[in-house]
Amino acid sequence: MEHGENDFNLIAQYCGMSDDENPQSVINKIDELKNSRTEAELIPVYNYLLSICKEPDVMMHLIRILDMYRHPSSLEILVDTLLLKNGNCETQEEKEKYTNVRVMCAKAIANHKNTDVVSSLLYCLNNKNENYRIRLACADALGKIGDRFAVAPLIDVVKDEDEKSVYVRESAALALGLLGDERAIDPLVSILEAKQGIMDKFSFLKERAIEALNKMGFGSNERVFKALRNSLADESSQVRINSIEALMECDHPLAFDTIKKCLYEDSDEEVKKNAMIALYNMSDRNILDEVIDSNKFSNNLKQEARQIIDEYE
Repeated sequence: MEHGENDFNLIAQYCGMSDDENPQSVINKIDELKNSRTEAELIPVYNYLLSICKEPDVMMHLIRILDMYRHPSSLEILVDTLLLKNGNCETQEEKEKYTNVRVMCAKAIANHKNTDVVSSLLYCLNNKNENYRIRLACADALGKIGDRFAVAPLIDVVKDEDEKSVYVRESAALALGLLGDERAIDPLVSILEAKQGIMDKFSFLKERAIEALNKMGFGSNERVFKALRNSLADESSQVRINSIEALMECDHPLAFDTIKKCLYEDSDEEVKKNAMIALYNMSDRNILDEVIDSNKFSNNLKQEARQIIDEYE
């Protein structure tokens, strides 16, 4: 059944969207529509209601519904909602609610896997005046959609040392990992090669860069291997752990010996544990026996080795 504009207006009035009705009451009436209409009839109704809605809680509810159906006709209104600005918000709470709406829109858009929306996502991502959470969501969406035209702009974000939000650079790095384009290898490695500086948050960017390289699969790339090997001396134990995991997955002939050196020389017990498990996954139980029989390792690490033997051998 086709809906005319008058039909839509009547539905909107029924839901109380033209009045100052309580948001929960509007949501309840929207849910009641399912009792009298088919899915084919409901989707254009939901699209229309989102296009005229100004109440954030109701908008969130409609976006959740549209994300459940993921009908192609909803994509345009979702993009329009993403591109909304918060100009009419008078309080910080209202701005935060509209930010939540737009973040949810980006996630719903990603689930459509439609490359036609890449330009809109890039527009938000590249706007440095935009809320960082929206930029994060758009970077994530670009990775999930998987469009290769997004690779170059994402690389620009990762390389931008003037970017105020390190979180945005992290999300761009992870998106590049999902896209799997080899053009991203050099800028990701450059992050690992950079000096730590005074920002602790930079460690998280390194972690994300290593995760992205691992997802991409870099084989025996010599530059990547050297960067990961050098990262085993990073101040951050988590960076060292991530490097171990990436080295475990690579095809470099020196990966095993590099991780084994870390097992013997690292000062952090958790890093040693991850090195031991990686070596076990790369070979056999001999490394576990070596840990148990050596006086160079703690009783806790020896116990971890025995538990692995008991569980898997």
